[in-house]
Amino acid sequence: PRVFRFIQGPIFTNVLLADEINRTPPKTQAALLQAMQEYQVTAGGHTYQLERPFYVLATQNPIEQEGTYPLPEAQLDRFMFNVRVDYPSESEERRIVETTTTGGAPQLTAVLSARDIVELQQLVRRIPVAERVLAYAVRLARASRPDAAAPDFVREFIAWGAGPRAGQYLILGAKALAALEGRAAPGIDDVRAVAPSVLRHRLVTNFNAEAEGVDADAVVARLLAGVAD
Repeated sequence: PRVFRFIQGPIFTNVLLADEINRTPPKTQAALLQAMQEYQVTAGGHTYQLERPFYVLATQNPIEQEGTYPLPEAQLDRFMFNVRVDYPSESEERRIVETTTTGGAPQLTAVLSARDIVELQQLVRRIPVAERVLAYAVRLARASRPDAAAPDFVREFIAWGAGPRAGQYLILGAKALAALEGRAAPGIDDVRAVAPSVLRHRLVTNFNAEAEGVDADAVVARLLAGVAD
């Protein structure tokens, strides 16, 4: 007799690269959102757990927007960072051309196991953070919301500001940066350093911003200059 057998797809991995994610249809985006939010996948009435760690790296081309499906804010908010990738430097570009036009096979060396990464994630969460650093991260996130207490430029250019998850990722990013640099605790400068990557995809600009050529990065820069530490 014929039977249906579930075959695990590419999402069952530790690191998932979703290339040009804004070209995937909304149904696929919704399935990815469930995986990112719940660390599980539902198919055919069954739920399958994803292994930890589970990272999603997604790319999108900001130039060609025709025929794309913009990610909803709820899904954008699941990404910790939005990293702008510019052209490589001359030396980097030379190395890219060299390594991709020769016949040598890439040599891979394991640096960390999956368990090592999970332990490092737990270590970062255990790093202490001063109350003033925590308060600054919360003030920074809250200042991006166009309510009565927001700066004038936020009310002028922002339709929707960053939610509470922004404050969480500002602190987690600051902790990770401090750990990478061998420091016992993060400072306000660490929050400032990660703020553009944490905030830029969480701010929804309005028509005024579009008319005046103001983007989310410009608003974040003004927030960093204006929010007291």
